[in-house]
Amino acid sequence: MAKRKIPAPARLCWIAAVVLLSASCSKGDDVEAVGKLIDKGVVLGEKHDIGKLMELASEEFIALPGDLDRRAVRAILWRAFNHYGPLKIAHPRPSVEVEEDGKRASAGLFFLIVREDMYFPKLKDLPRDPKGWLDEVGENADLYRLDMELAKEKGEWVVRKATLKRFAEWFFLQ
Repeated sequence: MAKRKIPAPARLCWIAAVVLLSASCSKGDDVEAVGKLIDKGVVLGEKHDIGKLMELASEEFIALPGDLDRRAVRAILWRAFNHYGPLKIAHPRPSVEVEEDGKRASAGLFFLIVREDMYFPKLKDLPRDPKGWLDEVGENADLYRLDMELAKEKGEWVVRKATLKRFAEWFFLQ
């Protein structure tokens, strides 16, 4: 049986389609990987595992406000965990954007911290109703937004920069 030769333009289209498909799959995989990194951070925060939390950050990690390095962040986390005691962190799905190069990403996470014994049955509706979320938790929780810049280092996503804002700073409350 003779081999059919595929014309050059058709080969180029086929190669371009394969590249685009693989790029979109890997971008989706990266979005999922960043989401898993965030979920892992939430679990580690609830466990007060500062060492493992810091493993999710790059060596050049900076936290804002204050241009805090890894050492300063460790100290702040230690104080915060001692203040709260056992805690829960609730959050809707984070927003994640991976840059075209697949080496950098940004993520935004709205979350609240409550003492472990607090119970808010309506929190499962957080993603659909932020106003209802506020009404439900009222003054019984500390509300935040965490914006992160991430980088892929040695095939793994790590947080390079994090900016934490208290909920009162968000524009729609003013």
